[in-house]
Amino acid sequence: MFTLVTLDAPPPESLKNQVLQMVVDYFSDISPVPLTPSNPLYQLYQYVIGYEVHLYLQAMDSAVDSSARLVLALDDEDPSQVLGFALYLPSQDDVQACTLAYLAVTASHRRHGIARAMLQQVAGHRPHVELACAASKVPAFESMGFKVLAAQGPHVLLNTRDHRSDGMVAVQDLAPIYQSKEVRQIHAYLVQQHGRKAMADAEKKRDRLLDQMAHQAQALVKERFPTLH
Repeated sequence: MFTLVTLDAPPPESLKNQVLQMVVDYFSDISPVPLTPSNPLYQLYQYVIGYEVHLYLQAMDSAVDSSARLVLALDDEDPSQVLGFALYLPSQDDVQACTLAYLAVTASHRRHGIARAMLQQVAGHRPHVELACAASKVPAFESMGFKVLAAQGPHVLLNTRDHRSDGMVAVQDLAPIYQSKEVRQIHAYLVQQHGRKAMADAEKKRDRLLDQMAHQAQALVKERFPTLH
C-alpha cells in the first residue's frame, strides 16, 4: 500500500531526485508534446520538461500561496520510495481552484488506485481542479470524476466542475529554458548526431503529431457535446 504526503516546501533531495527521474522515465506519458524515443527531438524535450519540473520544485515556498504544491505517494513498507506524484499549481486569486501540471505513477504500481488517491488529495486542498491532456487519456480522468469542457489546441480541457475558474495560475515560463546554453548545446549535439535534414524532419513529425492530437481533441469534444456543433 501507499501513504500520501502533501508538500508546500521543496521536497528532500532524495525524493526530489525520484520525482525528476519519473519525469524523464515517463516523458511520453506526461509531456504536453508526447514524442517517442525514435524522434531525434525526444532528448531535447525530455531535458526541458525535467528542468521545468525542477524549477517548480525549487520554487516551492509555503509563504507564496501561488507556488507549486506536490502530492507524493510513498511506499508504506519503504517511505523513502516514491510510487507516484501529482504537481499542481494553486490559483493566485481563487482559493478553490488549481491546475494539475503533472501526474505520474511508477509502472510497477499502476492500476492500484494511486493516481485516483493523489487527485482526491489535490481536490481536498483545491476542489476546483483543472487539467489538460491528450484525448486518449480523457476516459481515465472522466472515471475519476473530471468533466470535459473544451478542446484546447492538441489537448482536451477537463475540470472537476462544469466551468473554468476565473482565477489566474502562475505557470513556469519556458522561454528562458529553450533559450538556455544547455538547450542550445543539446540541439547542436543532436544536429551533429543526426544531421540537419533529420532534425528538420523531426520537427515536421512533431508538428504532424500535434495536428493529429488537435483533431482527436476536437473529435472527442464534438462526441461529448454533439448539440454544440
